[in-house]
Amino acid sequence: MRKIDISEKISNTAYIPIAIIAAILMIIPVYILFITSFAVPSDILKPHPDFFITRFTLDHWKDVFLSGNIWPPFKKSFVVATMTTIIAIIIAAPAAYVIAKMPSKIKYAVVLSLFFTRMFPDVGIALPIAVEFIKLNLMDTYLGLVMAHLIVNLPFAAWILVGTFETIPKDLEEAALVDGTSKLTALMRIIMPIALPGIAVTAIFVWLNSWNEFTYALYLTISDRTLPLQTYYYVQRGGIFDSATYAAVLTIPVMLVTFFLQKYMKSGYLAGAVKG
Repeated sequence: MRKIDISEKISNTAYIPIAIIAAILMIIPVYILFITSFAVPSDILKPHPDFFITRFTLDHWKDVFLSGNIWPPFKKSFVVATMTTIIAIIIAAPAAYVIAKMPSKIKYAVVLSLFFTRMFPDVGIALPIAVEFIKLNLMDTYLGLVMAHLIVNLPFAAWILVGTFETIPKDLEEAALVDGTSKLTALMRIIMPIALPGIAVTAIFVWLNSWNEFTYALYLTISDRTLPLQTYYYVQRGGIFDSATYAAVLTIPVMLVTFFLQKYMKSGYLAGAVKG
């Protein structure tokens, strides 16, 4: 037993440098993005820019916010991402619960079928959707974009939640049913609260996918851009500092949503549940 414990500690220690390197590789691009948005142009445009800047300016942020071009795209992206997340969780959670209770062979067949639409590129789906949405007057609308985003995110949300519900002991539901609780009440008051960590993870991924989505927004938007489209527009114009500022604004809600929902992602939610 002692040899096994030592080997586990060594293997766990070996992951620390890998985790540090991965964190650095992920943080550096975000750091460069933010310092570019706050830097004095002469410090960035010189042949060999310093990695750490000493002079800061808010001019780029003032220009972006005072232009009035950021708030409509920000609002549209935020509303669409939030609506997509709420609807996806409401539909996917009960569906995933039912799928998790199926026999193994049927369950895996259903899970695989969920990803049937992912076999096709987004462009191949977005184009016919755009044609149909023109007929239904759903172009350039929040509802149209939410419906398109659900095509991508519903199978993904259901897949994550199936795994979540599979980890919940059946004894909990059976004990509730023995006490005279209905299946719906047991689902809402016992199963769903225990599944909150998985639901939080699902909500984070769905929200981020919808917030950053580009292809469907490009095909289904005529005039009212989303924030990723607006950022792409400024990148195409070649403005380094405006592009960095728009990209920084695009990143901030991602950090806030992840920070807000991470409190639900605690380990040990199931520990002692059956005993209790």
